[in-house]
Amino acid sequence: MSVHPVSTCTPGSVATAPLEVLGRDVRVPLVTGGEVTYAALDYAASAPALQRVWDDVAAYAPYYGSVHRGAGYLSQLSTDLFEQSRATVADFLGCREGDQVVFTRSTTDSLNLLASVLPAGTQVFVFETEHHASLLPWRDARVTYLTAPRTPEQAVASLEAALAQRDPYGPALVCVTGASNVTGELWPVRELADAAHAHGARIVLDAAQLAPHHPVDIAELDVDWVAFSGHKLYAPFGSGVLAGRADWLQEAEPYLAGGGASRKVARRADGGVDVEWHSTAARHEAGSPNVIGVYSIASACRALTEAGFDSLVEREQGLVTRVRAGLAGVPQVRVLSLFGDDAPRVGVISFVVDGWNSSHFAAALSAEYGIGVRDGLFCAHPLVRTLLGSEPTEPGECGSPETEPGEKSLNAIRVSFGAGTPDEHVDRFLGAVTELVRDGAKWNYRTEDGRCVPARD
Repeated sequence: MSVHPVSTCTPGSVATAPLEVLGRDVRVPLVTGGEVTYAALDYAASAPALQRVWDDVAAYAPYYGSVHRGAGYLSQLSTDLFEQSRATVADFLGCREGDQVVFTRSTTDSLNLLASVLPAGTQVFVFETEHHASLLPWRDARVTYLTAPRTPEQAVASLEAALAQRDPYGPALVCVTGASNVTGELWPVRELADAAHAHGARIVLDAAQLAPHHPVDIAELDVDWVAFSGHKLYAPFGSGVLAGRADWLQEAEPYLAGGGASRKVARRADGGVDVEWHSTAARHEAGSPNVIGVYSIASACRALTEAGFDSLVEREQGLVTRVRAGLAGVPQVRVLSLFGDDAPRVGVISFVVDGWNSSHFAAALSAEYGIGVRDGLFCAHPLVRTLLGSEPTEPGECGSPETEPGEKSLNAIRVSFGAGTPDEHVDRFLGAVTELVRDGAKWNYRTEDGRCVPARD
């Protein structure tokens, strides 16, 4: 498996219909009157749950029991389900022999867990283009922030140059995204992994935006760890994954101290406590595990694999092409990109509209067309400001133009989609963008608690 979606599609493979997701028939009211089927186009924030996942969880729910905690039938069944889910995720990620799969709350939690187990003196290398989840956790390490590259080749060259200057005898870690949560562009993960390993560094892949859209194979990409979130992988209930090499995880103190992480606890004669921690993934899974969340991730992994990633990728690429072509047909729209129009990407596209406050535009899409997108800086402030060429500042009041002619936008609009997106939602979005730019909003809007909302009559 490869990170490049076009090359992975089997010749002659047939694109699938959208996978069934919850909420596909939800009707929402419009401020202009009537209602419409909601078009959920904010997959990059949280994807809707797959119907298959929901059904699997509902079937298990009556049998819910405490994991690793009891001798009763339901507890034993839940423990087996939990550990089988770990094996399913390991298979989904192509884990190597000896790799561990640790269940966390999210990608953010996974990367903070990894940050907590870094050996003393570890130097971390991270591009300023990262999501805050992978940009910010390294507070106790020596961090080198690399400037935004403008080509994949430049990314590799920049990392190699930085690594060449590091202390060759200390531990080092590279953190990189697989697919940008702002532009959707794929990063050269294997090439960056090769560069890291050539200089004695390890590498962790933030696959939060990659795993829902494309196969991720730890062994093939040759990364040391992968982190991702269930809620972006069509699996709700607040669970995530950190998978990869076990040594740093086994050698460090537990991320959380408590029941489940400890194998043996005994009082000492001096009144203290001796603790023997687990050497397995349980070492960093203290407390009662979120078995529902973990099982939902495993269910989503099975569903995506059985649906056939090749055909899912092929269909999504068709939607990407359609959206980009539609936005290109509106002269006032500028799509944001680091690597250029020809860069491979997943279904995440950010753009600005000349003369529009982005919050106003997104609010009008929702209130007047029933279309859900996101506006702002997408928890990737340095990257979005680099792409916009703007300095940190507050956007103007809703309803007022965000920019005057020649001025730079302060934030952006993001449309994102995936395996559950119907063609009609994409077509409705493109039609709404064209109408709003041409005719303006049909309703008045105001700022409330920092958000643009429809004004009351």
